[in-house]
Amino acid sequence: MTNAANDKFESTGAPSDVQSVLARLDDIGNEPRFVGKLSAHDNGMLEVTGFEYPLGYSGRVTATDGREISAEVVGFKGSRALMIPMVQDAPLRSGSRVLPYVKSNQAAVGEALFGRVIGPMGEPIDGRGPILTTENVPLAGQEGNVLRRASVTQPIDIGIRALNGLLTIGQGQRVIIVAGSGVGKSMLINQILDGVVADVVVVGLIGERGREVNDFVNRRRTKSDAVPTVTVAVPADHSPSSRLKAAHRATAIAEHFRSKGLSVVLVIDSLTRVAHAQREIGLAAGEPPTMKGYPPSALSMIPRMIERAGNDSDSGGSITAIYTVLADGDDLDDPVVDSARAIADGHIILSRSLAEQGVFPAIDVGKSISRVAVDIIEPEHQEAQLHFRRLWSIYEENRDLVLMGAYQAGNDPNIDEAMASWPLLVEYIKQKPRELVDLYTSVNQLSGLFAS
Repeated sequence: MTNAANDKFESTGAPSDVQSVLARLDDIGNEPRFVGKLSAHDNGMLEVTGFEYPLGYSGRVTATDGREISAEVVGFKGSRALMIPMVQDAPLRSGSRVLPYVKSNQAAVGEALFGRVIGPMGEPIDGRGPILTTENVPLAGQEGNVLRRASVTQPIDIGIRALNGLLTIGQGQRVIIVAGSGVGKSMLINQILDGVVADVVVVGLIGERGREVNDFVNRRRTKSDAVPTVTVAVPADHSPSSRLKAAHRATAIAEHFRSKGLSVVLVIDSLTRVAHAQREIGLAAGEPPTMKGYPPSALSMIPRMIERAGNDSDSGGSITAIYTVLADGDDLDDPVVDSARAIADGHIILSRSLAEQGVFPAIDVGKSISRVAVDIIEPEHQEAQLHFRRLWSIYEENRDLVLMGAYQAGNDPNIDEAMASWPLLVEYIKQKPRELVDLYTSVNQLSGLFAS
C-alpha cells in the first residue's frame, strides 16, 4: 500500500463498508496530493492552508466526532483556500487535516439511478443500498459549440390542458414557472410529471421542506406507469454548498441521458433556492451585494445553468427543462425572476387571485407565454390560442369597469363577448389534480371552443 494510502487510513480510521473502501481508493490517484490544514473557521467559511486546488474542488475535513465533512473551494485569501462545508454545524477544530476528494467535480451516471433518490454528493438516501454506476461526467457540464443546440421543432405532451393548448411547450424548451408561496407550484409540477411523455425524468428538489420531499418520492413510487425517474433531493436545512451541488448534479445527469439520444425532462424546484445558495456563498466569500443583496455570481449562475438544457443536434437527444421560481411577495420584478425570464424560452405565471377562487392550475394566461409555440403548432391551433388570449385580455382590462357599473352591455361587442366567455375560459384552464389531458385532446377542445 502506498504512503498516500497509509496517510488516508491513518487520518480517517478504518472504513466501515465496501462502499467506503471504494470511495477512499478513488481518492488515491497517481497525481501528488496536497493535504490541507484547517486554520480558521469564521461565519461558516473555512480557511485552509496548503490545499492547492482550483475553485469548485472538494475536500474532506475530519471532525472531532470522527465524521468526514465535505467542503468545497469557493475562493482564496492569499495562499489560503476559502471553503464552504456541506454540514454547517459540524464540530471542527483548528489544525484538522483536509484531504482532497478527486471525484468532487464528477457525477456518477447510468441507468442504475432510475427510481433512486440521491443526495448532493450522489450518495443514496432512499435506504435501498449502494448505486452501482459505471460512468462519470463533469458536474458543471462541458462547454460545447453553441451550434450544437438544435432548434425546437416539435411539441411535447405535458398532460396539462392549459399548457398543451394555450402555452404549447416544445421538446428541448426551457420554461420557468413563477409564483408566490402557496399558489400551487408543487401541485402543478406533480401534475406535469404524472402526464409528461418522455424517456427519462430528472428531478432536483432543492431547498424543499423535508415533508414535501418524502411526499414527492412516495407519489412517484405509487404510480406504476411513471417515466423512469432520478431524484436529487436536498432539504432546506442543508448548507448552501449542498443545495448548489445538487442542482448541478441533476443537470449533469440529464445531460448524460441526452447524450444517449433520449428525450429528458429536467425539473429544478426551485431555481430561487439555488440562487439563494449562491448568494450565501458569494457574500461569505466577500463579493459585494448588488440588486436586493444578490452578488454578481448569484445572477450570472442562472443563465449558465439554464443554457445547459436544450436539444443536441449531434446525439438527437433533448432536455426539456422546467424551473420553478419563487416570486417573493408576488414581485415579478425580483432579480431572480427577471434573470430567469430573460434567458428562458417561456414563462408560466401563476395567479394568486385565480388560486383564491379555487382555479387550479392557477395559470395567468395573459402574463404567460411560450416563445416557441408559434413554430411548433398548426395555424388553426394558433388562431384558437390568439382568440382565447384576446378574450382573456379584454376581460382582465375591463373587469373593474363592469363591476363598478360603468359599462352597459351592448356598447362594445368585444367586451360583451369576453364577459360572456369568461366561464368557458376558466373552465378550460381548470383541471383536477389527478386528471390528465393529452395534447391531441387539449388542442381539439381549444379549437372547438375558440376557433375564429
